[in-house]
Amino acid sequence: MTAFRGLFAMPKPILGMLHLGGETPADRLTRALEEARIMAGEGLDGLVIENYFGDSDDVERVLDRLVALAPGPRIGINVLHDNSRAFALARSYPVDFMQIDSICGHLPPDQDADFANTLAAERASVPAVLFGGVRFKYQPVLSGRPEAEDLRLGAARCDALVVTSDATGQETDPAKIRRFRTATGGNVPIIVGAGMTEANAAAQLALADGAIVGSWLKEDHVDKGRLAPAHVARFMAAVRLARAEAA
Repeated sequence: MTAFRGLFAMPKPILGMLHLGGETPADRLTRALEEARIMAGEGLDGLVIENYFGDSDDVERVLDRLVALAPGPRIGINVLHDNSRAFALARSYPVDFMQIDSICGHLPPDQDADFANTLAAERASVPAVLFGGVRFKYQPVLSGRPEAEDLRLGAARCDALVVTSDATGQETDPAKIRRFRTATGGNVPIIVGAGMTEANAAAQLALADGAIVGSWLKEDHVDKGRLAPAHVARFMAAVRLARAEAA
């Protein structure tokens, strides 16, 4: 818990996803910087730069500018499908945290050991806090192990576990959040990685230690939309109320 809690000033931190939408690299950079400005202004605790629409070079361009601008929120990255590039960026820039969508359960046993060893070596090479997914949306389950065993192994490979249901924007099943907590004995932070809204924020944050939010903050609450400032404001108002009621 120490690394995660030491990273954020507020309890139950909210991390906003920068999906890197746009037609060109310049457009993606401009849009990401504007989204970061809006999110920082509304009090989000962290920003996740992810190549959901762009590529890993876009991640670096945005990371380079945000580090220079120091907008306030903690800065993290999620380089989809390229863990090596993610760790390389975390060695080159002062990245506060990293997200890897699956750190356990997605590989058959004969491949998992090599993956775990490589991950451990890479993790030791950077100071960034690592958020890892287990039974994450869109990820295969090939380990042949029970969910609880994958969770215990996954918890040993990262600083916080990210939990989702099956798809982007889909509410994360409260029962699944509880299973993550039970399997890890309350010894690792649990982050909701999808489907949080202003309507369910209080209930979800009562079960988890923070959240990553993307689609809900967009126009029409879909991943392809542009960031909607009014959505960000309403969402963070609900978060602040949930924090106050839990205090």
